[in-house]
Amino acid sequence: MKLWGGRFTKETNELVNNFNASISYDQKFYKQDIQGSIAHATMLAASGIISEDEGKQIVDGLNGILSDIESGKMEITDEYEDIHTFMEATLIERIGDVGKKLHTGRSRNDQVALDMRLYTRDEIKNVDEEIKELMSVILRIIKENTETYMPGFTHLQKAQPVTVAHHFSAYFEMFKRDRSRLSDIYKRMNYCPLGAGALAGTTYPLDREMTAKLLDFYGPTLNSMDSVSDRDYLIEFLSALSTIMMHLSRFSEEICIWNSNEYKFIDLDDAFSTGSSIMPQKKNPDIAELVRGKTGRVYGALISLLTTMKGLPLAYNKDMQEDKEFTFDAIDTVKGCVRLFKGMIDTMKFNNDRMEDSAKKGFTNATDAADYLVKKGVPFRDAHGIVGQLVLMCLDKGIALDDLNLEEYKSISPVFEEDIYEAISLKTCVEKRLTLGAPGPEMMNKVIALYDEYMEQ
Repeated sequence: MKLWGGRFTKETNELVNNFNASISYDQKFYKQDIQGSIAHATMLAASGIISEDEGKQIVDGLNGILSDIESGKMEITDEYEDIHTFMEATLIERIGDVGKKLHTGRSRNDQVALDMRLYTRDEIKNVDEEIKELMSVILRIIKENTETYMPGFTHLQKAQPVTVAHHFSAYFEMFKRDRSRLSDIYKRMNYCPLGAGALAGTTYPLDREMTAKLLDFYGPTLNSMDSVSDRDYLIEFLSALSTIMMHLSRFSEEICIWNSNEYKFIDLDDAFSTGSSIMPQKKNPDIAELVRGKTGRVYGALISLLTTMKGLPLAYNKDMQEDKEFTFDAIDTVKGCVRLFKGMIDTMKFNNDRMEDSAKKGFTNATDAADYLVKKGVPFRDAHGIVGQLVLMCLDKGIALDDLNLEEYKSISPVFEEDIYEAISLKTCVEKRLTLGAPGPEMMNKVIALYDEYMEQ
């Protein structure tokens, strides 16, 4: 069955049919199609465009189709061009000619615009919930590791001592921003295109405000041409998903580094690792690597839609059918990656001694040694040079600053006293950083309290 065959005298070429069809993937929003059709039929009856009895028959018929699909009693088949054709044909088959009145005052253009908007709106909520669950795991790790010392890095070089809590807090902040972006997109896109028709509205006295309210939109869209041709919300959503994947990918890269034999900062759980087919000693961070790899897949969806939309005139064009398949894939990819990443970090173990030792041997307390001299009256530039000489001495000896004896310190500068050891201990280095956002436990606990409030919202 086709919704548009009246003016055609020849059957569509089979290759054209297959090329044109979208049911293989747009069946994914069968619920949204039924949801929108129920609202439309309810409005048609309330507006007197169809009778109340006809409206009830249509709504009951649609609910019956939904029930049969979800119970497995009915299967969506590819003999139809798209999900809209399938739904209408099935409805007519069940309730007769009354079903033909469902499409009154509606085009497939505003119908598909509605379905995609409803589907995207639902998925924004789903992705947001997945991220929030990931953040709950990150917050648990933060709370448990406010005094677990590790090196902080710049340029992948050990720089200053931080804590695991502080490091993971950086990702908590990233995912907070991701959720904020999702919220913004939801607010911008939550307007109802149904009633726009093909592009110029309709002569039927539709109550678009009623339809919008029934579907929990803020209100109807205000330009019918824009209503059927707008894909900005999808571009924004794919951009937000790409940013989420970028954050996950950065995190995954660090997991891969920390898991390496050279670092050994963490041990990944066997359930979230794989081995080698030839090297029996291997335990690979495949989840982290795949998340990192799948980031490009989601980026590709964003670039594809931007490219599709860049040259399209108003209003609807069939090119826009290309918005669905890769958007569905990107959404599924992100949700799967977030879920697996959450499981991986929830079960991994930290090698605390190894991390602390790495921080010491990486001279992450060198800045604090310089600050020690400054507090004794040495100009910072001179202090910088003195500590540089101490680092060279340590490198020659293969030891850390903490391992030098006082005589060795004094051989470079007589200003050093016994209190240098306390000044450069990792505990002191971290605890004396008391600015908001720094790794000191006092400030970190204030941040944790704010995170607890955030998660309760």
